[in-house]
Amino acid sequence: MSQSDTPNIQVLSTEVSQLRQELQLRDQLVQQLSQELFRLVKGNTNFMPQQPELERDLTQLQALHEQLQAVEQQVTFYQEQITTRDSEMYQLRQSVQELTDRNRMLEQVVQELPQIYRRKFEERITPVREKVAMLQRENRQLQAELQSVSYRLALKTRNATHSGIDLPNFPRPASEQSNISTPQNA
Repeated sequence: MSQSDTPNIQVLSTEVSQLRQELQLRDQLVQQLSQELFRLVKGNTNFMPQQPELERDLTQLQALHEQLQAVEQQVTFYQEQITTRDSEMYQLRQSVQELTDRNRMLEQVVQELPQIYRRKFEERITPVREKVAMLQRENRQLQAELQSVSYRLALKTRNATHSGIDLPNFPRPASEQSNISTPQNA
């Protein structure tokens, strides 16, 4: 609802109030006129209003009646407008309330987003960290084995250069070593 609607409603309400006051005043005047006519007619049986006065009074009464109908139509029109505006205001208030609730919900979601992203990031990074740690352990183990093999190779090379040409010693499988080392008694 715009700010210009509020003054219009106030102006309309003021006009309706003024029209109602005028209507009440005219009703009172019509009532007084009819009482006065009744009193005059009842109190003086010989009194017969002159034709022009009666016609003039009837014309005034008819004009007042028409004005009264016009005022009633205006009041009805303004009441319909007020009812329509009240309905629009109610709908706008509902829309404002719905939008306010939605805004609060979105603000809460926005405030929770950093926590949600941190949690999701932690969920995704944990397996990566575990994989990196495993690869680092495996790398250290392989480096240790490489150093051990390099050391043994260096020893063999040094021994081979001191003792002449030696054929490489390959480790034998455990099953061959047991057959060779334990002679059979026949």
